[in-house]
Amino acid sequence: MSRIVSEKSLNNKLREAFNGNVTVHIENNCIRVTGKLDNWDDIIKACRMCVSKDKNLHVVNDIQLIGSKIPDMRLPKEHSKELEGERPDVLIVGGGISGASIAREISKWNLSILLVDKEPDLALQASGRNDGEVHPGIDLNKGSLKQHYVLLGNRMFDRICEELDVPFKRRGQYVCFSNRCLYPLIAAFAWQRKYICGVKDTRLVGRRELRSAEPNLNDEFSFALYNPSAGCVSPYGLTIAYAENAVQNGAKISLNTAVLDMDVKNGQILSVNTNKGTLYPKIVINAAGTFAEDIAAMAKDRFFSIHPRKGTNSILDKKVAHLINSIASAKFIMKQKKTNTKGGGILRTVDDNLLVGPNAVETYEKENFATDRSSIEEVFNKQKKTAKGLSERDIITYFTGVRAATFEEDFIIEKGRKTKNIIHCAGIQSPGLTTAPAVALDIEKMVIEQLSEMQQVTRKESFNPKRKTIPILREMSDAERTRLIQKNPDYGVIICRCEEISKGEIIDALNSPISVPTVDGIKKRVRPGMGRCQGGFCMPLISQIISEHENIQMHKVNKSNTDSYITLGEAKEASL
Repeated sequence: MSRIVSEKSLNNKLREAFNGNVTVHIENNCIRVTGKLDNWDDIIKACRMCVSKDKNLHVVNDIQLIGSKIPDMRLPKEHSKELEGERPDVLIVGGGISGASIAREISKWNLSILLVDKEPDLALQASGRNDGEVHPGIDLNKGSLKQHYVLLGNRMFDRICEELDVPFKRRGQYVCFSNRCLYPLIAAFAWQRKYICGVKDTRLVGRRELRSAEPNLNDEFSFALYNPSAGCVSPYGLTIAYAENAVQNGAKISLNTAVLDMDVKNGQILSVNTNKGTLYPKIVINAAGTFAEDIAAMAKDRFFSIHPRKGTNSILDKKVAHLINSIASAKFIMKQKKTNTKGGGILRTVDDNLLVGPNAVETYEKENFATDRSSIEEVFNKQKKTAKGLSERDIITYFTGVRAATFEEDFIIEKGRKTKNIIHCAGIQSPGLTTAPAVALDIEKMVIEQLSEMQQVTRKESFNPKRKTIPILREMSDAERTRLIQKNPDYGVIICRCEEISKGEIIDALNSPISVPTVDGIKKRVRPGMGRCQGGFCMPLISQIISEHENIQMHKVNKSNTDSYITLGEAKEASL
């Protein structure tokens, strides 16, 4: 009876707001919103109006957008029978931080694991297009999955990054206030977060301590909320490290591989059709980011929706790194708003650049990574109030990511509802990077529990949690460099002067467990082209190294995907 009343109440609200163009039906344990609207923001508004306090009820958006075509998913051009007939125990769809971390944790068991991603490399969407902050959880309310997992995940990062040999720094986070009158209110909030929500490192710092730690922040700040557990990591670096360790422990990864359809009968996925053949997995893990809803629909288990949200970040030259030593912002929201915003801030990255952003813009385009000048201006206008000396003139590059938000603004970590052999890891947006280590462990448990009903599952005695990264010459002492160069002279040939990257490091990346022989693939693994000149000088040299290593002509070297050539026609060789 309560559901009937709830549905009637929702329809009354929608009728008043949208003149009867939108209706809602509560069916199959989800809130399905249908109708036609000509404005995407109105569609978002309508669906948000229907969000329930019942955490098992998710909003499904079936409202038609009139006058605009929602773009289809971009697909790889490659077609083959490379995977035809394969029968993995576990098929993971998505090569972001979620899929890669899950693959690594499941590789502890004697199982066949296949991870597929439609992109030419890992972490090309949200997992490679975020600020890399390891969140303390101060901005999340108790009771959400986000809050549950962020506390667990944050505590795991020192161990995980040590095992995977990934740089990680606990920078600490300051949320700054200029109005001293707010101090009692923020003190009460800090107490609640520390003792009720479990963010135990939360404390307030006064003007003197704040100025001592961060002398270049706004002089008007009188106190700040401080969490020393906040940190930073390279998001794509961690994703690649997780995936490489999974491969070292027997998992298989297939890039340029898109899931196109599934054969589902009697609540069971029988086969999965891809552009590289048909697979027959026992369990499918849906870690497809903004396309998680599409994968759920293919599996006939769609009970949630994703509404994409763009966010733009700017990277500044290292010469201004002194402006911020930590993670800082002047924006703080005490109440949960009906409309979601992204506060953003200034973060000193693990590589000692400053990162400024992001903002938040709703979009119906899941793969539109274009950066608008207005987004950069919005971010800088806000963050100039945080740090004096911040300037757009110091930007060396910028990027835009698209986050995979549900209308409930929380994660979906659960087994399929209608389809038995799928597990959803969906709605993963900030703080998804922080939560990934903990989420992966829970999904590992779900997988082992479910497979154990079908077959005997045993632990892999040979599992090795350690992964060794490529030598980083710029961080070595002169003596260490000399010894390395004596063993291999390629380490003495500097290709990228901005970041001090050698030919030896680039060749190591080409010989890594997941080799991606493109300019961007090398860039993500060892950082050539990430300095002030953004590859203006080193890109031809990197292309030549790839050409020689892969035994292909220079004009066939790709920047990223198969359509992005570095040169047109025959190219003259660069001089190393």
